Amino acid sequence: MKKFNKILAVVLCVIMVMALLAGCGPKLPNNDTSNNDTSNNDTSKDTTNNDTGSDTTEDTSAPAAETVYEKYTKGNVTLRMAFGYNSTDAAISFNSNIIETYGTNGVLTLADGKEYRQGELKPTWQEMQNRLGITFVDVYQGNNSSKEWAYWENQLDQLEVIYGGLATLNNAGLAGSLVNIADYLDMMPNFKAYLDANPIVYLSITADPDTGAIYFSPYFDGANDIERMPLMRTDWVVKLLDGEGAFAADKSGTTAAPVYQPYITESYEIDVVKADGSGVETIKNDMEAAGGNIVAQMNAKGAMSGVDAVNMLRDYIDKAYNGYYGTTRSNLFVGQNAAWDADELVALLRCVVANAQTLNGTDKVFGIFSREDNNMQRKVDMYRLAAVLFGVRGLESRSDFLYADKDGKLHDARQEPATYEAMDRMHAMAVEGLISESFLKNEAEKTQTMLENDLGFMHYDYNQTQTIYNEQENDNGPIMGEGEKYMAVMIPVAKWDDGDPSTPDYFRFTESWRSVKDSGIAITKAGVADNEEELYAALAMIDYAFSKEGQILQSYGPNAFIKTNADGSYVTFNFNGEQWPEIADATREELWSKGKGNYTNYARYFLGSTITFLKSQSFEYQCTTAVGREGAGYLSTAIGLGTIKHPELEITDNKWYTSIPSALPIDETQSTIINGYTDLTGNSGKFGTSKDSVNEFVDIIINGYSGDVITGVNSGADVAAKVASKEFGGSGYLDIVQEAWDRAISSYNG
Repeated sequence: MKKFNKILAVVLCVIMVMALLAGCGPKLPNNDTSNNDTSNNDTSKDTTNNDTGSDTTEDTSAPAAETVYEKYTKGNVTLRMAFGYNSTDAAISFNSNIIETYGTNGVLTLADGKEYRQGELKPTWQEMQNRLGITFVDVYQGNNSSKEWAYWENQLDQLEVIYGGLATLNNAGLAGSLVNIADYLDMMPNFKAYLDANPIVYLSITADPDTGAIYFSPYFDGANDIERMPLMRTDWVVKLLDGEGAFAADKSGTTAAPVYQPYITESYEIDVVKADGSGVETIKNDMEAAGGNIVAQMNAKGAMSGVDAVNMLRDYIDKAYNGYYGTTRSNLFVGQNAAWDADELVALLRCVVANAQTLNGTDKVFGIFSREDNNMQRKVDMYRLAAVLFGVRGLESRSDFLYADKDGKLHDARQEPATYEAMDRMHAMAVEGLISESFLKNEAEKTQTMLENDLGFMHYDYNQTQTIYNEQENDNGPIMGEGEKYMAVMIPVAKWDDGDPSTPDYFRFTESWRSVKDSGIAITKAGVADNEEELYAALAMIDYAFSKEGQILQSYGPNAFIKTNADGSYVTFNFNGEQWPEIADATREELWSKGKGNYTNYARYFLGSTITFLKSQSFEYQCTTAVGREGAGYLSTAIGLGTIKHPELEITDNKWYTSIPSALPIDETQSTIINGYTDLTGNSGKFGTSKDSVNEFVDIIINGYSGDVITGVNSGADVAAKVASKEFGGSGYLDIVQEAWDRAISSYNG
């Protein structure tokens, strides 16, 4: 079965690329009701059948089961809703800021040709209102999930639907404050089908494995897809590495005295996707043939000119890969058939920072940076990059820093010495000047300034929002000049240990895999009280969002924002093996004029979509620049052909490959104990990930063990032991989550 799925994935990947080039596909009917009278908008047949144009025949041999759609009177139910994304700019209705900033005289006209005013629902929610026959009232206060819950916690009778953090909602549900959605799953055909097909999603939202209680609907920013990836100035790699003969430059700098030491010291074979994407072939990194590890060779020579460094790396690539890359040596890093590892990256970074004159005409260029070098929420991507470079699990877990070993025993990356060995290596890179000064000094540089000033070479982040600069302009014109290219590149080869002795030591693996996010939507018992119609209307809203047409609406907005055929059906393309609509030309234009090319901001601020529920990446993919699609295409092909491994949203035989559920079934008492480990948990602890937090991993990257986040330590082993200590709480935390994980798996397996 797994072999079949892998073959199927390859076929679907090829189909996706071909369909994108063709720009069209089969027709999908649209269910837009923007011109309909909502008073008699009975959607029960459409939503329960979930017909998206497939050749299916309804079984009429038995009466259809009753669903939530038949349990409330259309046009006679109002739901007060408190959810959005961190600001009232990203709520289900328009606030004054959006109207005043983008509208004229209090009126905002969007790509659908309609006029919108302050306080009115955004297009997606007007259409949800029409289709479901429910009146939605926005009472969202503009907070993040924890603060929004805190605002409403003692007045839950004032609203029917609220969003919050997963642990918060589970505890509130167990305390009797929220509706148990599991009691109604048999009446929610779309939601139930989704949970049946995705076991890890089911486990992520189950508060009590013994009873199967579910107190919220999950939120996905895409699902079962790669999330973050390395991005590089690929034109710089081409400039340094490609061509006949030796590299030459009129002027170059000098590499720093070497600090970083080799990570991989033996030759290895690795599967790569063929350059044309047509299949897989095996190549060898033959270090012995090249005279040894490239970092070891550079370190033996010491500080050298940037020109000498480039020629040393060129020679290494030619010999280690036996001429495989020819004169396009850049493909080792930026091609479809890329096979780079951490040591080769360090060698390349040394070449980059020592050749600023060649690359930007100045005396300074930075190697690795983060999206915002003075914002901890973005700086933490540096340790996430370390994870893929050096084969460390848990740093991009869906649940804290947890991962399972082969037999299902949970590990916490914060308590693993190997994690700190990776941070030590990043610190060595920092000391050598391979990480940006602004990152080290907490200064206000960001992706845009790094690219528009030709200052930065690479970082680790989301593809769409970061490759947008290839086509975006500032006041002085295009941010990226002619021939300049910032693109996602292949996941590196690293030494991983999945616990299976038959698995090769070296392969590509990413833990950055989309699943349930850390917040969800719940129905308050006090809000719906004894009003069953409100209860069933809220349940219908959730169920509809997990139907195909509901997913389209919650991702794209109403029909007017989607490209349609003459008969009104959607123009579609093949995305990840399914037909999804193309966005309308007017939507694409507005995405750039109002959203500056940022799909997520455009959808949240103007359409009211992607705020919650199940977001498809198909809209976002269409909004990605040509360069962004190129890099993402390489990665997609590699994933489809199996040369990049990742966690699975199912319970795998080897539990190392099982994605940890975003929330584990921890009761309120256990939660109180965990919250008592104040150094370990939350953004006020020692491993925070919010803007103004402190983070021990980042501190080690910058300061080694002389920092002030966790003090009194001299090594990674010291830190791991301190985190595991009774005082810090690590071992107690692991005991609690292990018990919860075991209960969840046992209950699911029956």
